[in-house]
Amino acid sequence: MRLTADAKGVFPIAPTPFHPDGRVDDGSIDRLVAAYREAGADGATVLGIMGEAPKLEPEESLAIAGRFIAGMGKPVIVGVSAPGFAAMRSLARGVMDKGAAGVMIAPVPSLRTDEQILAYYRGAVEAVGADVPFVIQDYPLTLSVQMTPSVIRAIVQEHPSCVMLKHEDWPGLEKISALRAFQAEGSLRPLSILTGNGGLFLDFEMERGADGAMTGYAFPEMLVEVVRLQAAGERDAAHDVFDAHLPLLRYEQQQGVGLAVRKYVLMRRGILASDAQRKPGGVLGAKARAEVDYLLRRLSERLPSQRVAVG
Repeated sequence: MRLTADAKGVFPIAPTPFHPDGRVDDGSIDRLVAAYREAGADGATVLGIMGEAPKLEPEESLAIAGRFIAGMGKPVIVGVSAPGFAAMRSLARGVMDKGAAGVMIAPVPSLRTDEQILAYYRGAVEAVGADVPFVIQDYPLTLSVQMTPSVIRAIVQEHPSCVMLKHEDWPGLEKISALRAFQAEGSLRPLSILTGNGGLFLDFEMERGADGAMTGYAFPEMLVEVVRLQAAGERDAAHDVFDAHLPLLRYEQQQGVGLAVRKYVLMRRGILASDAQRKPGGVLGAKARAEVDYLLRRLSERLPSQRVAVG
């Protein structure tokens, strides 16, 4: 179950379900796990940015990760990013003891130069242990850290425990092509690349050489189907499935409300009992909910297999 550079497919980024009073909702975690398995996911990723990880107590983080690991029966990656290495070390060791496949590490927003980025990942690897497989989280839109393909290559080449890139740059198609070109010329060892950005560019990311998706779109079965069809060379069929979901994908990608939209859709699908976020968190207004319901109705008309009951 240890993560390797051969990893492919879909690892949905899981939201952390909460009751309206802020308590962790274990029942909804179990339904999420069941939904991911039914969708054909190859694993899952928890405690990422979408998982509201900074709002959790340390013991909650361990318990949530452990519940996902026990339920999935497939590799689970756990986000361990933290302002300091002590907290990162504690959580990483705790989740690996529970059977995590690996950990995901994002750079802290204060990093500005290439050398600062490289030094940060040296410290992070020392903290979590060089035997722990890890994922680089490249998300400049939120983290404000710009990692060039050359910097990513340097991290991967320096640390054998780096086995995956969560690619979430925007625009980022050329970055995928650059990394695969490094591999073709022999200057970069094998590396799994899973993509984020809500799946908004998944159709062409797969064509550029991505191995799959790691994102939180509320219909993981779409992600699975697009990845499967692209891998089978069925380009038009993959784009047809993707295009049916594109209006909702676009709506989810609004900065500041994306998580609220995703949780609302998952609630509408009967997977989450509540769309609550732990405070402080965003809330969808009545007009926004009506707009999402409209998009869900239209999606149901185009793809009856993914029908969602809305008012």
